[in-house]
Amino acid sequence: MAYRNGNRIQMELFPKAIEDYVTKEDPVRAYDAFVEALDFNQLGITLDEHKVGNSEYHPKLMLKLLLYGYSYGFRSSRKLERATHHNLSFIWLIEGLKPDHKTIANFRKNNRDPLKEVLKQCARMCIKLDLIEGNTLFVDATRIRGNAGIKNTFDEKRCRRYLKRVDEHIEEILSECDQIDDQEQNQGSLVELKQELKSKEVLKSKINSLLKELKAKKTKSINSTDKDSTIVKSRQGFHSGYNVHIAVDEKHGLITHTDVLSQNHEKNQFANQVNQANQVLNRKCTAACADAGYASTEVLKKIHDQGIKVIVPTQRQALKKPPKKPDKFDKLNFPYDSKEDCYTCPQGHKLNYTYFRKDEKCKVYSLPKTLCLKCLHNGKCNKSQESKKIRRHILTETRELLEAQYEQPSSQAIYKLREQKAELPFGHIKRNLGAGALLLRGLTGAKAEMSLLTTCFNITRMITILGGVPRLINQLSA
Repeated sequence: MAYRNGNRIQMELFPKAIEDYVTKEDPVRAYDAFVEALDFNQLGITLDEHKVGNSEYHPKLMLKLLLYGYSYGFRSSRKLERATHHNLSFIWLIEGLKPDHKTIANFRKNNRDPLKEVLKQCARMCIKLDLIEGNTLFVDATRIRGNAGIKNTFDEKRCRRYLKRVDEHIEEILSECDQIDDQEQNQGSLVELKQELKSKEVLKSKINSLLKELKAKKTKSINSTDKDSTIVKSRQGFHSGYNVHIAVDEKHGLITHTDVLSQNHEKNQFANQVNQANQVLNRKCTAACADAGYASTEVLKKIHDQGIKVIVPTQRQALKKPPKKPDKFDKLNFPYDSKEDCYTCPQGHKLNYTYFRKDEKCKVYSLPKTLCLKCLHNGKCNKSQESKKIRRHILTETRELLEAQYEQPSSQAIYKLREQKAELPFGHIKRNLGAGALLLRGLTGAKAEMSLLTTCFNITRMITILGGVPRLINQLSA
């Protein structure tokens, strides 16, 4: 059997012009056209060809490099630098220039705020191209690692423990210094001890500053490497990271909005994310859908009151658990009269509104104590020696309405789409783009990086939806 062998000294000719390095259908041309279509003034990057000082790389070229690199898993500044020397599509994209890794890293670091706005402009382009309708939005979240180890997370207890150890070490070093001073000069090294003492003093100062920040921010823990990150739980365990939210449009599954927060839950974020997505759309959506992690009646009410259909299940509905069968004296067997604002017990007595519990945001209804003590069911219905009491949350009616709304056939049809619309982008970003962890530290850096990653997802989808690179370029040019 014959084998095919190459020849490294075989002479081949590259095209004379860099323009001919890539074909007309190459995806790199779509990224080039996309960045050219961006309004850099709206991003917050001033383009001035007559700026005084040493020449610098054009911001458009640097943004093209970042976006295209992120789309193919090149996020490290050193990998991007290497690609500009060896990868033809990168060479074509930045017109044969070769910025070093420090220049690339500094551009990304110094333009975090403008990079946060890239997705917004991308979403508005999609609206103009009729790729985003904005009728139904799917909100979802995922935890993603930050650029910091969980071992560098300190709480007050750990800070106190470290301070105690450091103080002990400092006392030992000072004692040893005194002993060397009293003995001959050649015994021991006073210079090394003083250097060690200095490092311990620096460590003590650092831990004291962490303690002050813990008190100032009123938080339980803080990471000394990335102070904006928090402890998040994923399938791989606990990490230092962030909670990433996205809002996805129903029509083609394009991302309209992304946000990054320093918290490990979504319970209070539904209204915030939907409102921010509506700002990008420049109008209100007709329906908003999310999983049970966002189920907070108080927060869902804010969207419901705007006339937007809320499709979010409670934990019980999400787990499809049948309601427990109530016993004879359960609250469910005490009918509520909304007109008279009272409950009626099985014996026909009315439990009237008594007082309001501010901590639980609920109204308390009760019977006169004399009626309860004389009742035949005393000891079964109410086991205490006080009168029977029923608590009713002030948003009970809203919760019941939203639960019923979720059970509607039309809502169930929308909720079935949630997985493929809202969870697909996270799978693409984490697996295909290799973004299992963020590179930039701080909340602003994390938001900038997620803006780039979600924009990469949108561009890939736009190429597919419009039927190829040339058609997308024509649409963007128009």
